[in-house]
This record gives sequence, structure tokens and C-alpha cells, in this order.
Amino acid sequence: MKSDSLVIIPTYNEIENVEAIIGAVLSVEGHNFDVLVVDDNSPDGTAGAVDRLIAERGDERVNIIKRAGKMGLGTAYIAGFKWALAAGYDYVIEMDADFSHRPEDLVPLQRACAERCDVSVGSRYVSGVNVVNWPIGRVLMSYFASKYVRVITGMKVHDTTAGFVCYKRSVLEAIDLDKVEFKGYAFQIEMKFTAYKKGFKLEEVPIVFVNRKLGTSKMSGGIFSEALLGVVKLRLRACRGKI
Repeated sequence: MKSDSLVIIPTYNEIENVEAIIGAVLSVEGHNFDVLVVDDNSPDGTAGAVDRLIAERGDERVNIIKRAGKMGLGTAYIAGFKWALAAGYDYVIEMDADFSHRPEDLVPLQRACAERCDVSVGSRYVSGVNVVNWPIGRVLMSYFASKYVRVITGMKVHDTTAGFVCYKRSVLEAIDLDKVEFKGYAFQIEMKFTAYKKGFKLEEVPIVFVNRKLGTSKMSGGIFSEALLGVVKLRLRACRGKI
């Protein structure tokens, strides 16, 4: 039976995690979640593993979008958002494939969005620093990047770069998805900031972020730089009334 909530999982070379993360999401107790994988032509066979799982299940709870190549996290989510809106979902959740976002945290994230806010953010920093097995340098970089974004944008969000987020359908309908500019991790900031500027209510839900055990991180210095520089560009666009 089709759920009202869709979890979008972008993948690139996640053969070690993809079947397990889909199974974990489908098995969460407290709320039913459907899954959409957006795969960027992973050479390791990630899409094939998802195809086999879909064939085995024979229901509508797991779907896949196959893209021609690696085109960036932001564009993967935009493709997923458009698919979710066309399919009629009320709540749309971003989630990593590598278990850094715990499946059991999906329920409080969705519930916050359903009961109290328009955008719920799975936050690593709203109640301290809840990050497990990250090198201290990366923790500090992420923590202070979020602080920097908060100061520049004025958003009252501690974890502005978070990638574990639930959107109400009305938020995604109000944002012109074709005009979302950033493709890397700055995309996460842009989406939150655009929702904030449009008057939607954002709420942070405390989560524990766990560093991946299998596969390779997609984070790079270039992605991080895009996020830092992109914040200033977003603020200038807002000042000119273009958000």
C-alpha cells in the first residue's frame, strides 16, 4: 500500500549499502515510508541491485530513477522532488544511503513535519555535537560552517548544512525547483534558506549522525568551498528580492 511519505536516497557507487538501507527504511516501525533511489549511473552496479529488489518485491514501495551520469547531489534531489510531487506524496525526506542517517530517526523527523512545522531538519548540532566516528577536523569544519551560514543568512537553524530533511509537499510546490542553483552541498543550504525566506516554519529534530562504515565518502574540498561561497550569493539574491 502506498505511503504518504517518500524517502529519496541518491546513490553513486553504493552497492555495499543500497539493499540494506532500503530494507531498513521499509522496516521502520511507527510509520510506513516508500523509497525512491536516484542513481547516477553507478559503475559498481547499484542500480542493478535496486532493480532486482524491485522485481523481488513486486509492489510500489521501492522505485528508481536512473540518470545518465554523475550530475551532482542537488540535481538528484530535484529529480526526486519532481517525481514525488507527481506521485502525490505529502512528505518528502532526503536521506543518505550509507547509514550515516539512522532509519529509526525517520519517524520523529516525519512526525515533526506532520504536526508542528513545514520543514524538519535532522540536526547534528541543536543539542550539542551528536556525530560519531568523524575525524575531529571534519566535525569542526562542519560545525563552524553551519555557524557561519546561520550568521550570514539569519536562519535560526544550528545545522544549516544537514542532509537529513523532511519537506511538506506545500514547501516543494512553492519553490521553483528549476531555479535551484547549487548542485553540491550548498544545495542543502539553498533549499532551507529559500523555504525560510518564503515564510515556512523550520524545526530542528535532534539526531545522531554516524560516519559511514562501508563505501567511500563523496565529500570534497570543492563541494565545501561551494557551500561557503554560495551562502553570500544566496544572501545577495535575497536582498535583491530574487528568492
